[in-house]
Amino acid sequence: MGKRRPYVVASAAVSIDGYLDDASPRRLLLSNEEDFDRVDGVRASVDAILVGAGTLRADDPRLLVRSETRRRERVEAGLAASPIRVVVTGTGDIDPSARVFTVGGAERFVYTTVAARPALAERLTEAATVVALGESIDLGAVLADLADRGVGRLLVEGGAMIHTRLLTAGLVDELRLAVAPFLIGDPTAPRFLGPAAYPYGPDNPLRLTEVDKLGDVAVLHYLAQR
Repeated sequence: MGKRRPYVVASAAVSIDGYLDDASPRRLLLSNEEDFDRVDGVRASVDAILVGAGTLRADDPRLLVRSETRRRERVEAGLAASPIRVVVTGTGDIDPSARVFTVGGAERFVYTTVAARPALAERLTEAATVVALGESIDLGAVLADLADRGVGRLLVEGGAMIHTRLLTAGLVDELRLAVAPFLIGDPTAPRFLGPAAYPYGPDNPLRLTEVDKLGDVAVLHYLAQR
């Protein structure tokens, strides 16, 4: 029997040719307001939101529920206004002034290595709980630890390395992919997924359950075959 873990929803927005961004220093918007609101609804439905350090550096996300109505509904249900925020970093190279640590009151956890933990915990002081589960990052162990902390549903918002490793390990239950109506075509830009031995090949494909049209953005909803 595998380790206990949350139900994992992976979420990303990509260009038609599978890029998460272009190579410019300015963040490329791949979604529209309708899709941002859809993602906000997913955020409101989970117990925690996880990103990698690369996403933190590139996008400086807040990882909060934006809608006042959804925040109020969570509070009325006995939950925090926004889910727990989780960052994974192998090196500990994250900025304590990032918005995830300075904006909003949701609980925060940072998972890192044994070697990186002391300096990172000192830099973050009381901004987040810093957890080291081993000499390297084991995402299965991270998920198990989150389950032990009461996380039943986890939304993963990136980046490429986190999505690649979770999908390779078969640790994703749902994939929600928003596809923007344009192409990037730049080999130096970040891709949604890297080369890997995925378990979801032609003999075990993901199951497409829904396709939504939000303006010019198509949202594909897949479930993993069990």
